[in-house]
Amino acid sequence: MPDQMKDRQPQEIQVPAFIAVPAKLLQWISPALAARFAAKIFGKPFKHKMPKREFEMDQESEQNRLIVPKIGKEVMVYQYGKSDRKVLLVHGWSGRGTQLCKIADALLKQGYATVSFDAPAHGKAKGKYTHMLEFVEAVLFLEREYGPFEVAVGHSLGGMSILNSIKRGAVFQKAVLIGSGNMVSEIMKDFIQKLGLKPITGIQMKRYFDEVSGIDTDTLSAEKVAPEIDIPVLVIHDEDDLDVPVHAGHRIHEHLPNSQLMITEGLGHRKVLGDKKVIEAIIDFMPITI
Repeated sequence: MPDQMKDRQPQEIQVPAFIAVPAKLLQWISPALAARFAAKIFGKPFKHKMPKREFEMDQESEQNRLIVPKIGKEVMVYQYGKSDRKVLLVHGWSGRGTQLCKIADALLKQGYATVSFDAPAHGKAKGKYTHMLEFVEAVLFLEREYGPFEVAVGHSLGGMSILNSIKRGAVFQKAVLIGSGNMVSEIMKDFIQKLGLKPITGIQMKRYFDEVSGIDTDTLSAEKVAPEIDIPVLVIHDEDDLDVPVHAGHRIHEHLPNSQLMITEGLGHRKVLGDKKVIEAIIDFMPITI
């Protein structure tokens, strides 16, 4: 199916049978083992082939492989355009630094340059496993190295990562969240359901991540962090998003002190990134237009 036809369909993450079947077998043997197995799969992004629409941004960008010091992992950085007015773009889980190419092209026309990156274990970056805290550390690192940025734009997990990076000291004038996830525990619960496992396995998986990270991972949830974010935020979410339900966007908006909410229809989780009206709303939200 051509890329443009795929984009017309609502998209939902499907778990392959070669993953779901052993997960169910492990659950029958030991829920704890099943939880560890699920946690490993949960932390391994899928690497998808770059579609043609992203070729220009890929070819025209200055690219650099860098190691994020705090986590010791690689990111591939894309510098697109030349300007002192810069925007940081943050992709979501299993995404790429060129995935927000339509937004980047529109920003270039407005006189902005963009910086984006392949997060650890994503796109051209090395590695197999990662998690949201590593996304956050990458954002903090790039904000220090390539900033100042006027705006940060994040899709899905990228939106959650931007909020957490601001809480930890990253400085942006404004932020845009597109199809952002919200509660960490709900994301894990949804993943467990897609594996066909029992809710108790999801509880054990979250407990495992809490132990590994040394924190209650629900404190990283968007609505938990949102009250501490005092900059203007534009929240965009599609009514027909099958990956992240639209109520996540509503909840984030409700908890942000200074936000606008844009609800679209019929775009799903990914087509929203290239929608003309969405891009126009982002441009209108920018601090300065030419």
